[in-house]
Amino acid sequence: MTATAEVAAPVDEQIEAPRPARWPAWALAAICVLAGALYVWAIGAGQVGNSYYAAAAKSMSTSFTNFLFGSFDPAGVVTVDKPPMSLWPQAIAVWIFGFHGWAVLLPQVIEGVAAVFLLHRAVRLWADEKVALLAALILALTPITVAINRDNNPDTLLVLLLIAAAYAFTRSVRSSDGRTRTKWLLWCAFFIGCGFLTKMLQAWIVVPAFGLAYLVGTSAPVKRRVLDLLGAGAVLVASSFWWVALHSLWPGSKPYIGGSTNGGAWDLIIGYNGLGRVFGGDGNRGGGPSGRMPSGQLPEGLEMRGPGGMFGGQPGITRMFESSVGGQISWLLPLCLLVLAAVAVAGVLRRRRGVPGNPAERAGWFMWGGWLLVTGVVFSFAQGIWHPYYTTMLAPAVAAISAAGLVMFWRARSFVRFLLPVGIAITAAWAFVLASRDTAFHGWTRWAVLGVAAVAIVVLLVGLRRVGLVAGVVAVLLVPAVWSTATAATPSYNGSMPAAGPAERGGGFEFFRNGQQPPNGMQPPGGQAPNGQAPNGQARGGQFPQRGDRGEMQGGLGGFGGRAELTDEQKRILAYAKEHGNGAEITLAIAGSAPAAAPYIMSTDEVVIGMGGFSGSDNAPSVDQLQTWVSEGKLKFVLSGGERGGPRGGRDAGGREEWIKQHCSVVDPSAYGGGSTETLMECHA
Repeated sequence: MTATAEVAAPVDEQIEAPRPARWPAWALAAICVLAGALYVWAIGAGQVGNSYYAAAAKSMSTSFTNFLFGSFDPAGVVTVDKPPMSLWPQAIAVWIFGFHGWAVLLPQVIEGVAAVFLLHRAVRLWADEKVALLAALILALTPITVAINRDNNPDTLLVLLLIAAAYAFTRSVRSSDGRTRTKWLLWCAFFIGCGFLTKMLQAWIVVPAFGLAYLVGTSAPVKRRVLDLLGAGAVLVASSFWWVALHSLWPGSKPYIGGSTNGGAWDLIIGYNGLGRVFGGDGNRGGGPSGRMPSGQLPEGLEMRGPGGMFGGQPGITRMFESSVGGQISWLLPLCLLVLAAVAVAGVLRRRRGVPGNPAERAGWFMWGGWLLVTGVVFSFAQGIWHPYYTTMLAPAVAAISAAGLVMFWRARSFVRFLLPVGIAITAAWAFVLASRDTAFHGWTRWAVLGVAAVAIVVLLVGLRRVGLVAGVVAVLLVPAVWSTATAATPSYNGSMPAAGPAERGGGFEFFRNGQQPPNGMQPPGGQAPNGQAPNGQARGGQFPQRGDRGEMQGGLGGFGGRAELTDEQKRILAYAKEHGNGAEITLAIAGSAPAAAPYIMSTDEVVIGMGGFSGSDNAPSVDQLQTWVSEGKLKFVLSGGERGGPRGGRDAGGREEWIKQHCSVVDPSAYGGGSTETLMECHA
C-alpha cells in the first residue's frame, strides 16, 4: 500500500461512517406538533380563558406602569393577585395583535409546546433518547396539562420555567468542569426565581429536591457543593424578589397589590399567596377543609362547595386520587411510586455491595423523585385555597419518572423485568377506576384499556419484548390520551377552573343554604344565571342553573368564566355612564370585585375599574381616593348590587359600601332601560 493510500484509507472510512439516526428528531417534532394541535385546537372559538387575567392583559397593554406591575384595570388602581410574569407575554400579544381570545391564549400554547420540547432535552441528558421521547409524549398527553395550556392561568409558564430549571440542573451535575457546573446551577436558581415571579412560593416547592439532588449527585468536593448552593440561593433570592423591591421603591404612582392587606407585595407573598395556601385560615381568605368561601363573597348563609370539598377535595393523603383531582393527573402516579420504590431498593442494594453508581444519574432520580414527592405532599395537605389544575406542576416529574421506569424495567435482565407487566397492570387497573367514575364520558375506554393491557402483558411474558413495550405504552396512555383529545375538541368557557374530562371533575360548584339547594331566584355572586348553562358560560341574569336536583354554576364566581361579552343591560349602563359622565376619566367603578368589571374592560376601551381587587376586600380604591376622584370630577358613576343583588364589595375594606350609600344616589333604571340585577348610582362630592 502506498503512502497516499495509507492516508486516504482513514478518510474514506470516516466519510462512509454511518450517520446518526434522524428518526428521534422527527419523532420529537411529531410529539411537539401533537402537543401544539391539542393546545391550539379551537382556542379562537370565542373563549378568553380566565377573564380576570384576560382583562388584566388588556389593561397592561395600555401603559408601562400597568405592564410592569400587572394592573387589572386600565386606571392602574389594583393589580391581579399574582406577580405579573405570566401575564407579560399575554399583554405583549394583545399590544401587537389587539385584544382577541386567541391573542391571549396563543402565548400559552407556545409555552406549552416549549415545555414539551425542553423536557425532552432535560431527560435526554439524564437518561437517553428513548426515555426522553416517551417523557415528552406523556407530558403532551397529560389531561390537566392540555386543559391548562388552553387557558391563561399562570401555571403554564410556571411549568415551563421549572422544566428549564431541571434542564439547567442536569447540565450542572453532568459537567466535569467546576466553573461550568456552578454556572448552570446558578441558571437553575434563576429559572426557579422567575417561577416565583409567576406564582410566588409555589415555585419554591421544588427547591429542597434540587438542593438535595445537587449534594448527592455531583462529583465536586463537599465544600464546593455547599458554596455552589449558597451562591444559587443568593441568585434565587435576587431573581425572586427584585420585582417586590421595585414595587416598594417605585417613585411614582403605582397600583395597589391585589390580595394584600396593605398594598405591598411582601404581604401577598407571606399571606394570601404564600403560607395561607398551605395552612389556610383567614390569611388565605377562607378556604380549608370546611369548603366555605369568605362570607363577604357570597350572599349571607350561602355555602359553595367544589366536588368533594373546597375546590380540590378534602386535604389528605388521598387527595391526588379523589374524584375532583384523580382524572387530572393521577393516571401514572401508581406507576411512578412503583418506579421510585424499585430505584430506592436498587440503590440500597448497590450501596451495600459497594458498587459505585453514576452521580449524575443519581442526581436525576433525586431531583425528579423529590419534585414529585414533595410537591405531591404539599398539594395533598394544603389547607388553604387549592385548585385541581395546580397539579399540572406534577406533570413533568410524572412524565420523567414513568418514562424512565418503563424503559428501565423493559431493559432489565433479572427478575426486575417482571416489574414492567406489573406496572402496566397497576396503571391499567387505576385507569379503569378513573374512567368508571363517570361512564357517560368515554366510558368505553375502561374496557379498552384492560384489553390492551392484557395483550401487552401476555406479549411481554412470551418474550416479544419490543412489541410488548409498545403495547404497554399504549395501555398506560390510552385513557389519558382520550381525555386529553376530548378536552381539546371541546371549547371551554370555564376559564377560571380549567379541567379535563367531565365538567364536574374540576370546575363545577354547588351552592347550598343550610345544606339544601337554594330556592329559585336566589342570586349567585355577580348576578344570577338562567336555568341551564348561561349562553356565555358565566352566571348572570335569571336564576341558578339547574342540573339534576342541585343548583350549579359553571364559569366561576362573579362572572370570571371564559367569555367577554356584555349583556344588553350592561351595554346600556355603560353607554349612559359615558354620556352623562361629563368627561370623567373613570367611566364606571364597579362595587364588588375585579372579576365583575372584567367583561367591561375586555369588551370596550372605556376606563372601568373593579373596586376591591379579586375578592372585593382590598382597600383599593380607598374611601379617600373615591372622595378625591368624585371631588375632582374623575368619577361620577358607580355600579352597585345594592338591594337588587349582585356584587356587594366583599368584606368592604375601608368602608366603601357605606361611602357609596352616603354619597351616591340611585339612577332611575328607566333612564337607561335597566333591569333588576344591577344598580347604577351617581356620586356627588
